[in-house]
Amino acid sequence: MVRPTGEDDLTASLSCPLEKQGIVTKATVHANLGTAQLVEHAVRNGEGKLAADGPLVVETGKHTGRSAKDKFIVRDAETESTVWWGDVNVPMTPEHFAALKEDFLKTVEGEDTLYVADLFGGSQAEYRVNVRVVNEYAWHNLFVRTLLVRPTEEQLESFVPEYTIIDLPSFRADPERHGCRSETVIAVNFTEKLILIGGTAYAGEMKKSVFGILNYLLPTKGVMPMHCSANIGPDGSTAVFFGLSGTGKTTLSADASRNLIGDDEHGWSDTAVFNFEGGCYAKMIRLSPEAEPEIYATTKRFGTVLENVVIDPETRQLDLDDASLAENSRGAYPIDFIPNTSEHNMGAVPSNVIMLTADAFGVLPPIARLSPDQAMYHFLSGYTAKVAGTEIGVTEPQATFSTCFGAPFMPRHPSVYGNLLKKRIAKGGVKCWLVNTGWFGGKATQEGIKRMPIQATRALLNAALDGSLNDAEFREDPNFGFEVPVHVPGVDDSLLDQRSAWPSTEEYDKTAQNLVRLFIDNFAQFEDHVDEGVRKAAPTVPVA
Repeated sequence: MVRPTGEDDLTASLSCPLEKQGIVTKATVHANLGTAQLVEHAVRNGEGKLAADGPLVVETGKHTGRSAKDKFIVRDAETESTVWWGDVNVPMTPEHFAALKEDFLKTVEGEDTLYVADLFGGSQAEYRVNVRVVNEYAWHNLFVRTLLVRPTEEQLESFVPEYTIIDLPSFRADPERHGCRSETVIAVNFTEKLILIGGTAYAGEMKKSVFGILNYLLPTKGVMPMHCSANIGPDGSTAVFFGLSGTGKTTLSADASRNLIGDDEHGWSDTAVFNFEGGCYAKMIRLSPEAEPEIYATTKRFGTVLENVVIDPETRQLDLDDASLAENSRGAYPIDFIPNTSEHNMGAVPSNVIMLTADAFGVLPPIARLSPDQAMYHFLSGYTAKVAGTEIGVTEPQATFSTCFGAPFMPRHPSVYGNLLKKRIAKGGVKCWLVNTGWFGGKATQEGIKRMPIQATRALLNAALDGSLNDAEFREDPNFGFEVPVHVPGVDDSLLDQRSAWPSTEEYDKTAQNLVRLFIDNFAQFEDHVDEGVRKAAPTVPVA
């Protein structure tokens, strides 16, 4: 296939024309353009500016993050019994979706210019999904091309889309006609294999939509989809890192001594851990060359897309410390912009599973070894804690439980993912660890209390990953029942015992019992969906 060049209509580069999908348009369709072409289009269209060192800088307007309350899944015969309906997976009727689709296609028909990218979700060929993305904006097309896996020229010649995403930021939904909440809508139809995104310019909606597709499809194939980072050690062993925002998932997996598989979304099959993506999507706010040198370097490269990063209009220099556009400023860049990355975005099945938490209550130890049942319990819990003081009137740490460390992206019941994880842990004899990167010796709100030293966390993590920690002496935690090392070479023994480090052991016990109750109350929703072993892995409130 000879791909057209120049500024003419590029629909000929689509092996499966839009019309074959029922998408009719008078627009000039630019299909499967490269990075330089898309940057050129974005600048010419006034969608963004080139910074002094090369990245494209764009603004997303009022939506600087996901619109979680505006996401819907069509409830029909396909999804009625397979989707976990509730606050996260909110239903939309087939009739409302039909009206929405009709209006989307009318809008597409009248567009002057469209950008189309044919891409893969997933790096392991047996489990990837073919995704076509149709965009109004050139920079959106560049973003999704950067984040997903890019087919070769040869693969594009026979590419047939399985799922299609149409992303129209200018579209305004009608809540009454479309059955949604506002003018913004993200509607997922698993039967028609179509996702419609309108009323938001935040590009991350496309990335997470593909994550949701794979989270729905892969469990039926026995593959565990994971919201995690992953890397490979010098001996070829793989580690995966689960964790919510602020727990250190990206920082701890970006280790110069290990090769990065990916920073956010992966699958665990019988033969590999594979990245869903071909790029990274990192927070940029207050990024520093000292703390995150590899990520910082991407802000000075052509091909990086920076969202809501402040740029000087004259010098085009970046100000990564300026949060006036968004606290959630982001950068999208190809994964090979990070020097030590896996060649094929894949690694062996894991030897270690790390669950990260930032415990602001100061209760959890810096590291604990988990049994398979305990691992499933903490995976379903998905615990971390927010630091108090970020909101007026908040004086205590706030517990956050996000099921499977990624509840907003899990269409099926959490027990589906939890049981898959437990099965894979048991099958491979995987070591599981809970690592607390939060506060030590008291609550985060108490004067003089600091976060766990990063050097100690890395030392404990290295000991877990190289296997030496398995030879340590362990004690059983009286509240959570997991095993805590008593002594680890290179780590101060006092850091391994939270209770002794508190000024008042009585106050520690009181805080620990409160945290245990929060865990128990949260897990009540899963008790009927797990076996007796997992129920027994729950923490216990000591009898007074």
